[in-house]
Amino acid sequence: MSLAEATRLDAADPLADFRARFHLPPHGDEDCVYLCGHSLGLQPRAAARYLEEELESWRRFGVEGHFRGPRPWKDYHEHFTAPLATLVGARPDEVVSMNGLTVNLHLLMVSFFRPSGARRKILLERSAFPSDRYAAESQLRHHGLDPAEALIEIGPRTGETHLREDDLVAAIHAAGDSLALVLLPGVQYLSGQALDVARLTAAAHEVGAIAGWDLAHAIGNLPLSLHDAGADFAAWCSYKYLNGGPGAVAGAFVHQRHGRDTSLPRFAGWWGHDKATRFRMGPDFHPIPGAEGWQLSNPPVLGMAALLASLELFIAAGLPALREKSLALTGRLLRRLDETLSGRVEVLTPREPAHRGCQLSLRLCDGSEAGRAAFTRLGEEGIVCDWREPDVIRVAPVPLYNRHLDTERFVTTLAKALS
Repeated sequence: MSLAEATRLDAADPLADFRARFHLPPHGDEDCVYLCGHSLGLQPRAAARYLEEELESWRRFGVEGHFRGPRPWKDYHEHFTAPLATLVGARPDEVVSMNGLTVNLHLLMVSFFRPSGARRKILLERSAFPSDRYAAESQLRHHGLDPAEALIEIGPRTGETHLREDDLVAAIHAAGDSLALVLLPGVQYLSGQALDVARLTAAAHEVGAIAGWDLAHAIGNLPLSLHDAGADFAAWCSYKYLNGGPGAVAGAFVHQRHGRDTSLPRFAGWWGHDKATRFRMGPDFHPIPGAEGWQLSNPPVLGMAALLASLELFIAAGLPALREKSLALTGRLLRRLDETLSGRVEVLTPREPAHRGCQLSLRLCDGSEAGRAAFTRLGEEGIVCDWREPDVIRVAPVPLYNRHLDTERFVTTLAKALS
């Protein structure tokens, strides 16, 4: 009955054709069940063509490829502006594709973490992705501050698995005028919990702090409205839900109210210089208004081609339809876990649709050793998900290429592994 239900739902899926636009890794004579888009998205079939077009421009035009060919390299990053603005809910001049995620966080903190007087603390969530913590701690030390005193960490309450936003708001208010920066994830990488960007940004602003966001697990996963939420800055990677390929070029958001503020300190590079005078090679830096003014170097075209192929699929599918399917996939997966594995599997991700994206994080109640064995069995059966120490399996049915049949096979295989 459950298999028939999954088959029926997939047959009625208006986004079903998008699956064929990706390469599914094989498992034997079949496709694997790929539920790891939260870690590395699949390769769009068009990616090879987009890359070959740039290689052809290089072969045919040499340096003139900066000004000739289907997508001249000089303005290559501008092809990403409109789709990225759509994905994060921003105005076009608020987004830019550049660098890597942690590089962008550092560049933005140069501008927006300016400790002065009593206002010198950074607030993080306790289980932040390690790179975010490393970045925050090193920024504090760069300013001569001791992380033991200047880093505020808020975690779930004892016995709970995800953050309470009320606790975050209370901690922000308690820090008051000692708080310089709130740096939080749009979606928490381990639990899959989605945070309310608007509410927490407002809380930061109420005490005079800057609100910055790591959207690594949020962009391409959830609808975002960074401009309307008033976020000061954000950064993201592009190899997870955005399917840009391993180590793909990342992105950044700077709110419009900051984008034209030339008094903001920043680390400057020539590609962030005023476009009209960039090639005059003058000694004085004049930043491009908006997020583009935080660029350092010209874009790595070959590394960006695959991402462009993926972004076009997002725009073709439409965020409302993707979100509707995402909720259907995770909603049914939650129900099937309850029906099949009640008491055997603990779901760490919030069940409320507003507080989750594609990812569900699961803890097996039989302990970490049994959990690791079950995870190994899943892999042997062609189901690709991931393991986070000490005892968490993360699965992400991605609406661009996953099906209800994928989640059904995951549940039945996990049940067999635990039996």
